[in-house]
Amino acid sequence: MNVTKIEIKKGLEDLGVPFGAVVLVHCALSSFGHVEGGAKAVIDALLETVGPRGTIMVPTLTGHENLSEANPPFFDVNNSEPWTGLVPKTFLSYPQAIRSMHPTHSTAAIGPMARYLTSEHMYSSTPCDQISPYGKLGRLDNGYILLLGVTNKSNTTLHHVEELVGVDYHIQPSLVRAIIIDNDRSQTVSLMIHKYGEPRDFDVVDLLLENRNIQVKGIIGESEIRLIKAQEMIGTVSRFLMANKKLLLKNK
Repeated sequence: MNVTKIEIKKGLEDLGVPFGAVVLVHCALSSFGHVEGGAKAVIDALLETVGPRGTIMVPTLTGHENLSEANPPFFDVNNSEPWTGLVPKTFLSYPQAIRSMHPTHSTAAIGPMARYLTSEHMYSSTPCDQISPYGKLGRLDNGYILLLGVTNKSNTTLHHVEELVGVDYHIQPSLVRAIIIDNDRSQTVSLMIHKYGEPRDFDVVDLLLENRNIQVKGIIGESEIRLIKAQEMIGTVSRFLMANKKLLLKNK
């Protein structure tokens, strides 16, 4: 199936993506079928949908399971490639994109809220804390999470919920000294990083969110898409996770 930028934009509008919204987008480009114009067409459709008053943000993650106190992260804001797919990689090529300087969980954003969302991430004590882009998104009344061809399994903001609640399986116990390169400037920061290896069951939140009208679903081309109200998702999942600390784990 062929999908055009115009069709993607119409699908986003039909789903209810608001003009002027701040939207964190997780995307599997291949899920649409063949997109005329590729990743750039998807990005341009997103930017046109929210308009000049809106902001689009994407995850540009670089963290991996081998990182530890003995093997700390090294992050170059201009050259460290994300493993989150072609859309984030292409997004970083846009001259107006601003990338947060976090050594494992960076994001990039375009729009009037881009600098606000990304500016303090290097000072985050944990990857997705309150001053991270994920935490800031969750405090905006017009903040949304958009899943294009992926499920809540890819919803990084659920790690923010885990950090808010303080689950015991999520963060490595020791501070890690990471190196961050910004152009010619090198900085060493001490921070906590994710503890990898505990399988998640993030898709468990699907019905919980849909039953409360926090998440809606649609289709563009061959892609199933989800639009989630970020603030309401964080509040709701936090309450359920407080009651059952193993809610988001596969091995409950």
